[in-house]
Amino acid sequence: MERWECEMSVQTSVFSLSPEEMNRIEDKLRLKRELVGSRLNEMFAVFQETLSPEEEWALKYLYAYSPLQDLADVPGALLLSHVRAALKIRHEVPWGEQVPDDLFLYFVLPCRVNTENIEDWRAAFYAELAGRIHGLSMADAILEANYWCHEKAVYTGSDLRTVSPLTMIRSARGRCGEESTLAVAALRSIGIPARQVYTPRWAHCDDNHAWVEAWADGRWHYIGACEPEARLNQGWFTPPARRSMLMNTRVLGNYQGPDDITLAEEGFTELNLLENYAPAKTITVAVRDQDGGMIEGAAVRFELYNMAEFYPIAELMTDGEGQVGFKTGFGDLLIRAVYRGRWQERKVSIGKLDSLELVLDLNSEPVQERGVVDLDMVPPPETEGDELPAVTDAAESLHQRRLQNGDAVRALFEGTFVTESESHRLARQLGLSEARVWDILQKARGNGHEIAGFLRESSPEHGEWPLLLLESLNSKDLIDTFRPVLNEHLNESLPLRGMLPDHLFIPYVLCPRVSYEMLGLYRREFRDSFKADECGSMVKDPALLAAVLKRNYVYVENLPNLKGKGTAVGTYRLMAGDEESLAILFVSMCRSLGIPARLHPLERKPQYWKQGAWMSADFGDQEDVEQGSGFIQLKRMETALATPKASYYENVTIARLVEGKYVTLHLPHGETNLFAAPLEVEQGSYRMTTGVRLKNGTVSVKLTYFEVQAGEETHVDVNFRSVEEDLPVLGAVDQQMELRWQDGTVTRLNDQSLGLTSGALLAWIEPGREPTMHLLRELADSNQALAEGGLPIVLITPSLGTISPFSADPLKQLPAQVRFAEMNKGAIPEVLCSPIALESGFPHLAVLDQQYRIRYVSYGYRIGAVKEAVRVGVMLAK
Repeated sequence: MERWECEMSVQTSVFSLSPEEMNRIEDKLRLKRELVGSRLNEMFAVFQETLSPEEEWALKYLYAYSPLQDLADVPGALLLSHVRAALKIRHEVPWGEQVPDDLFLYFVLPCRVNTENIEDWRAAFYAELAGRIHGLSMADAILEANYWCHEKAVYTGSDLRTVSPLTMIRSARGRCGEESTLAVAALRSIGIPARQVYTPRWAHCDDNHAWVEAWADGRWHYIGACEPEARLNQGWFTPPARRSMLMNTRVLGNYQGPDDITLAEEGFTELNLLENYAPAKTITVAVRDQDGGMIEGAAVRFELYNMAEFYPIAELMTDGEGQVGFKTGFGDLLIRAVYRGRWQERKVSIGKLDSLELVLDLNSEPVQERGVVDLDMVPPPETEGDELPAVTDAAESLHQRRLQNGDAVRALFEGTFVTESESHRLARQLGLSEARVWDILQKARGNGHEIAGFLRESSPEHGEWPLLLLESLNSKDLIDTFRPVLNEHLNESLPLRGMLPDHLFIPYVLCPRVSYEMLGLYRREFRDSFKADECGSMVKDPALLAAVLKRNYVYVENLPNLKGKGTAVGTYRLMAGDEESLAILFVSMCRSLGIPARLHPLERKPQYWKQGAWMSADFGDQEDVEQGSGFIQLKRMETALATPKASYYENVTIARLVEGKYVTLHLPHGETNLFAAPLEVEQGSYRMTTGVRLKNGTVSVKLTYFEVQAGEETHVDVNFRSVEEDLPVLGAVDQQMELRWQDGTVTRLNDQSLGLTSGALLAWIEPGREPTMHLLRELADSNQALAEGGLPIVLITPSLGTISPFSADPLKQLPAQVRFAEMNKGAIPEVLCSPIALESGFPHLAVLDQQYRIRYVSYGYRIGAVKEAVRVGVMLAK
């Protein structure tokens, strides 16, 4: 890890701020004051409090560098509470004065970690952790804080909205971005600098991951959030991280530390931490025009294949010399330069070149590529890491006891959730469906009593409508939406229900959820913002509302990952923000007035319902709005046995060319019903990407380019490249090894009653850990394919009792042929005991042929391994 030069200099000002930095903060505050306009007194009122110099400058720092949306959504009193708690804790913890001022400002003081809703968690977390870290070193305090996080929550997959640390605790589970947000908050609450680290996309498999770095005694260390290890700098993601192309973290402020900087923007700095984890090198890209002249301000996108699209892990602007430099791993990228609607791209293998020149013809009209292009995208190679000293048996035993204790503490809390019998009793009292009410209340997790209270209070008057409102929300909304918000959306919407049929009213008026914004109160305020006659005119012609917003809205870009994440009412009060926030605001205002509105399901552009059709709101060029739409009819092609079934975001996506960049159409992840009906899309140029990922992580990609004309239907063949892989014999399993089943019986692996003689998939798993949870989810997603193939699957645990940490949902969704068993650890095949396999950890997958020989293995975290293993199993069975 990089070492921070931590010698303390003599303070010449508060937080050792230089005069230049103090002036920069004041300049940014002036800009924020101008942007908030008439809300100035309201949003900056906290500065009228009696403040110490430390409190004043800490508050100024947060106001100067926080995203503009936070000024509208986060009360100044809440920010001041964070400031005062952070300063108090700094003076109380033994390492408080050891943390340099700049690290304190960058990595302790901020209350925002990701895109979560900001809440007052700091003092509450410190109250729980202070006693537990008493007398510990900084390093041991980091480990202890992570054990605490493990007691509060474990991994589960969920949607892209990041919940707050307090909501994460209320739910007792969340995805990795939420686990790491909680862990960073916990560490900052005890005065330890911490930051969320993430790989935007993996190179060797699909998906991404986030974890935490924490600073102790002059060095940064990493941990798996909510997944404690017995020591620092260890986690199941360590081997995958060595194959990464980028590791990022974003810092509020003008960061001047020793880490590599990818972007230095006005309000934030993006750090590239890749060299802390993987081999890396810098590639220089020069962008020239047709005459060889340098192009300043061209966007250079470094695109990585992941989830069947080319995702820009970084986008950098060329400097005065027409160049950018980007540090990345030793894999393949598509590098695309875009300027004034012109573009040029090249597939490159980073290990084979140091520089690249892309030429844009600015004198010619841009024309999309034609036909079909095949590419092989190769990830960085798999490598072994440095051997770590062995953890003593005593330390490992203590660690395992701490993990079991954490599971027990969390289970005790989950025991306070609304039970199924309580839910059924409530449903009967209210005359509602028992199954539907229980579906809602179990999704609400620790917020279930609040949701039950809403139903209990509102259903006697409104019947089924409160339940319909709850069913219109995303599952995650049920965890952090409370009665005042639910009551307003219900009571302000129901008077409008007679104007529309239910299929329009429920999803497009009653439902407050638009995208991934934080839900809040807004309907009454939006309706009261206009006179009655104005509201009537807008209902008749929603384009009038769009015109008002278009005239008054100021476009302001803040953190890229915060687009569209504020509240609708906060955006309205500022009348400023990014393009996505404006779209969400328009849809929310329409629904408040009784106008059905939505984001286009594929293009994510705001639309309203008028005269029996969806109309696009005009916030850009009228020509763009009125360009018309056409249709894409996908056609399934007969493919070789080894090629997969088309599944959106797994092996196929479609993207539209927009100003030189491809923007992926939004279809549900894993959607396989792609051929039933034409897709209605805007006219324009399109590219379909299909990919087949091989066992070593390489992807065989096919790019298909086509055009869509307004009013016409374009037929597109969905093709995959034929893939033939050798399936050598990698080893064998002991046919005589014993399996202990859930019913207590014991059989040998080759027992005829098990039906493994035609092949099988064995998986050694570790319940409660994120990689195993991914495997279970993939098994559930592959239910139909597995049922059709009939491949027997045995999940092997250290002990049958360890199945309990699994939540009931994935277990219920597993294919019928999945069975759980216990097996002696010594029976793991030799091929799964290599150093890299042992370091990668569980799950271990092995596909057996009819002779119990191993023909495929996968170990550790590898998204897509299940589908790959099933494909191999089907091939072996033929």
